[in-house]
Amino acid sequence: MYGNSFEEESYERHGGWYHSQFPDMEKKMRVIRTFKNYQGSIHHWLQDQFFQQLGPLLHDKDASWLTLGDAYGHDSQYLLSQDIKSVIASDLNDNLLQLAKQEGLIHQFQRLNAERMDLESSSLDYVLCKESYHHFPRPYAALYEMVRVARKAIVLMEPQDPLIRMPILLGLYNVLNRLRPGLIDKVWKNRISYESVGNFVYKVSERELEKFAAGLNLPMIATKSFNPNFWFEGSDQIEAKLSAPKFLRIRMKKMLLDLLMKLGIIPGQTLCLIVFKEEPNTEVLNSLKHAHFRISKIKANPYI
Repeated sequence: MYGNSFEEESYERHGGWYHSQFPDMEKKMRVIRTFKNYQGSIHHWLQDQFFQQLGPLLHDKDASWLTLGDAYGHDSQYLLSQDIKSVIASDLNDNLLQLAKQEGLIHQFQRLNAERMDLESSSLDYVLCKESYHHFPRPYAALYEMVRVARKAIVLMEPQDPLIRMPILLGLYNVLNRLRPGLIDKVWKNRISYESVGNFVYKVSERELEKFAAGLNLPMIATKSFNPNFWFEGSDQIEAKLSAPKFLRIRMKKMLLDLLMKLGIIPGQTLCLIVFKEEPNTEVLNSLKHAHFRISKIKANPYI
């Protein structure tokens, strides 16, 4: 079934997903206004865990940004709040983006298919894809498109594939596969998982993007693991204060996971990956190091 029919059916299903979730104008407006009014909530605090990772790239206020899979315009809204002057929000379906602009949350938006963007090469400085890559039907196609469109760098924030970062899990995988193929799936139940809209759920790894950068003769990647995945229904209605029992529990869980991650016992839930198309300047490099990003300079291809 792979081929043009698979692609088009996938795009149609993904494009219609938000309408199925928010079928009337009232529900659409409600979700947009959630992002307008949720400051101080647990949801806001959790989203800020993602946005903090962008800090090293936000010194240049004149840089242009494109946000991909930004259905509500929320990522664009954050960049604008940091005084970035040129930000285009985009998604496969722009119904909610129209409302986000109407509500003053964003300035510009465009309907884009991340896997085949109608944009010139190197036309924007940065491309941000936050929590969307794993939803794409063909994420590798989108990855090449991001690099084509960006001039300076692309930024991914996605669930981390634990296999490479956990030797114990890799060893278990090898042993169980040797004993009986398929046995690993009974232990690691979401090793291969799909969303109801029809796509395989991709997880990313540092090594995967390192190889990708080397293949394109790009100069550097920067990576950082973190633990932001504690969202629950209604988190936008509860204040992010330690006096709130749910927030206190989240903080305690996060502290434990952060400690285990720092000790190298488990990987972080999420990986922020920055793939640079050109060497960043000293200010950006120092900011990345200060923010505890791991810098991986890619050996230049000696045959080109």
